[in-house]
Amino acid sequence: MEKIANKVFGGERPLFEIHNTELDHVRITFGESGVKECSNIVCRNCYFEGKYPLWHVKGSDIRNCYFAPGSRSAIWYSDDMHMEDCVINGPKFFREMKNLSLKNVTINDADETFWGIDCLKLENVVLHDGTYPFMHCRNVEVDGLVSDSKYVFQYSRDIVIRNAKIDTKDSFWEVDNVTVYDSELNGEFLGWHSRGLRLVRCHISGEQPLCYAKDLVLEDCTFDAECDRAFEYSTVQADIRGHIKSIKNPMSGRITADSIGEVIIDENIKKPADCVVSIREK
Repeated sequence: MEKIANKVFGGERPLFEIHNTELDHVRITFGESGVKECSNIVCRNCYFEGKYPLWHVKGSDIRNCYFAPGSRSAIWYSDDMHMEDCVINGPKFFREMKNLSLKNVTINDADETFWGIDCLKLENVVLHDGTYPFMHCRNVEVDGLVSDSKYVFQYSRDIVIRNAKIDTKDSFWEVDNVTVYDSELNGEFLGWHSRGLRLVRCHISGEQPLCYAKDLVLEDCTFDAECDRAFEYSTVQADIRGHIKSIKNPMSGRITADSIGEVIIDENIKKPADCVVSIREK
């Protein structure tokens, strides 16, 4: 493998069509498309400033690198990539890719990041700020995620998440086949219009969670004291530990909790209107 070390590149496409190459302590300065149409690329201790630095790269390993705010839209159409121990300060990263994995990565401007990714694995990843990360992703595995970005995981499917703390609103809208284990989900309108959303040992907070959901499952979950009007127009099987403030017009299924503040069933409930709501026997 060829090695390029301790060099600075700028301008338009300075490393176009390189293959089987390691970049060590390389700096890509202001310009566009620093590493493009390349394959089998290793980046170590590199600094990326310019726009679109890694596009159409097939096979890459990126470690201990920094992406400056100017490196927006940095990594698109690049399959088979692993990134580890990196910091990203630019928006709109990772689009239309296959087989992407990140470990110990912090993204400080997560605006419109992870769009259209197939086979995504995250381990100990932090997302900060921005809107709509994880749009239209599929086949996703997460273990360790901290995020305060808005509108996470919309229109995505086939996802398993473990050990996450997600502070947001409108999360998990229109998702299919998603399971979340041992996580904290904070924010309004969680899981609306979801299909096959399963929450296991999760803590939920925010107004009007889990409405319009189909085939919703909760196992050993807890709710914040102010979490109200849950499950409206949902089909649900829920085992709730502790207290839930209010439940409103669930369509069908069964909901069991240790205690319930109120159950609202009014003239607007939708058929089959046969959900069984009960207090767990002590």
